[in-house]
Amino acid sequence: MDALAKALDRVRLSTDDALSLLENGRLPELGWAADKVCSRIHPKPIRTYVIDRNINYTNVCESGCRFCAFYRSPGSADGYVLSVEEVLQKVGEAVELGATQILMQGGLNPDLKLDYYESLLKAIKVGYPAVQVHSFSAPEIVFFARTAGLTALETLSKLQAAGLDSLPGGGAEILVDRVRSEVSPHKCTAIEWVRVMEAAASLGMRATATMMFGHIETLAERVESLQLIRDLQERTDVFTAFIPWPYQPGNTELGGQAAGGHDYLRTLAISRLFLDNIENVQASWVTQGDRIAQIALRFGANDIGSTMIEENVVAAAGGVLPAE
Repeated sequence: MDALAKALDRVRLSTDDALSLLENGRLPELGWAADKVCSRIHPKPIRTYVIDRNINYTNVCESGCRFCAFYRSPGSADGYVLSVEEVLQKVGEAVELGATQILMQGGLNPDLKLDYYESLLKAIKVGYPAVQVHSFSAPEIVFFARTAGLTALETLSKLQAAGLDSLPGGGAEILVDRVRSEVSPHKCTAIEWVRVMEAAASLGMRATATMMFGHIETLAERVESLQLIRDLQERTDVFTAFIPWPYQPGNTELGGQAAGGHDYLRTLAISRLFLDNIENVQASWVTQGDRIAQIALRFGANDIGSTMIEENVVAAAGGVLPAE
């Protein structure tokens, strides 16, 4: 039985199947199969999105990831840290526009302590108790814990008590340490990323998972990252959604070429076929534009993600949000 037939017959794909599809699968057939699987999971003719705002509380980061055009090194003249009042103002503006969720992420800023993050969370929950606070990626949690002398579990427990509801999947990139050592050598390892998600699951929290692809990874490493996520979901059921998105090279140290729509749709479709234990797969309109995002909804995606009232990280690498 070939890989597409297996997926349609509810037989779990192997890593060899996924790699074969990445290398040799025909795009129309991949899209057709992924759409069939997606429609089986989500039979109603409804596709979803959330109104939210991405708030980057600081751009100061000591990680120095080679793919990031947004960060500024500690001590940089154009580094910033938002005050609690500034964050609350942004949350309020978003709520007025209908936002139900706030995503906060920032750099690994050595000058910020855990009480800063707790203060942000508490203030948001007091002022806007109905807002879902979906914030702080696994690398941030690892950094906060290290700075505070705590474990990831202890750190998450404190943040949850302060108002953190769920974790975004950022910082995953490719969950293979060979790749991570080249593109983000000062960020958490693959196993540290996994341990944060396991800790979140133990506290009853949910999270998303991401994969930034199309830079220096091999296709086999792309599949290895998918396998790690599927295995983690099998153990924890922590993930509500998976979001694959292509590397954006503009203004970055790493440079290179962005993955095109063909590679994006192929990877998206295979993600839907391979990740049979994750309910939702999200299209990346902010990196691909609205036309490819529309096609993505017939290539296995059932969710368009966020309206992104504010987005700074992809924009710094050359991504352009549609005009309002």
